[in-house]
Amino acid sequence: MPAPPPMVRGAEPLIFIASDSTAQSYGERAYPMTGWGQMLGCALRPGLAVENRAIGGRSTKSYRNEGRWQRLLRDLRKDDVVLIQFAHNDANQGIPTRYAPAETEYRANLLGFVADARRVGATPVLITPIAQRMFQPDGKAKAGFSAYSAVVRDIGRRERVKVIDLEALSRRWIDAAGAEAAKAWYMNIAPEEGFAAYPKGLKDDTHLRELGARGAANLVATAYRRLRLPHWRNVEAGHPDLVRATPLGRRGCH
Repeated sequence: MPAPPPMVRGAEPLIFIASDSTAQSYGERAYPMTGWGQMLGCALRPGLAVENRAIGGRSTKSYRNEGRWQRLLRDLRKDDVVLIQFAHNDANQGIPTRYAPAETEYRANLLGFVADARRVGATPVLITPIAQRMFQPDGKAKAGFSAYSAVVRDIGRRERVKVIDLEALSRRWIDAAGAEAAKAWYMNIAPEEGFAAYPKGLKDDTHLRELGARGAANLVATAYRRLRLPHWRNVEAGHPDLVRATPLGRRGCH
């Protein structure tokens, strides 16, 4: 299949997202499954927009090997920002095309992404993987990809790359809500909820529902402002569309 042509874009800077299914944009048939990258645009003011290149089932290895990173890089401009969050699939030893050991291939891939983005004058931002709704023996949210998060933090220190520690932020978010309340943020669906795509229901503590994606996007937006990343004044923390108490029933901002 031929590569898609370069994107047509205006003059405004973009926040690109390179990631996996936890951040990707989904079609209406998959509702309520929603990626945090799909909702991040709700936090942005005019003059800044999101270009979500997250796609399910990808690791740093497969994202590069499939040419997805190269296509993102082709469209990246000076003054853009690229948010990079991987690990869920890098850790999957059962799928060789995805598996990237944390201390070797994963590290090398992230370092390559950082260097590539800087070469074109864009700002790379590394993000630790969002936490799953899984718990330690003490009842606190578990860091399921701790080896990968440690690599992200280490690269941040060594290479002076800004890091949004979404793993730590989302664990605190889950702990503050409690296990039962946080269940509604993830793809735990009862058959009687009546979602056409999930007639038998679903138990999934990795992927996000609408409210979970809104909340996770708010964690990212809040950290973005706190770190004073490029164009941070155009990013709003605590936007009402991202801190809703009840789902809207769709993925729009209003």
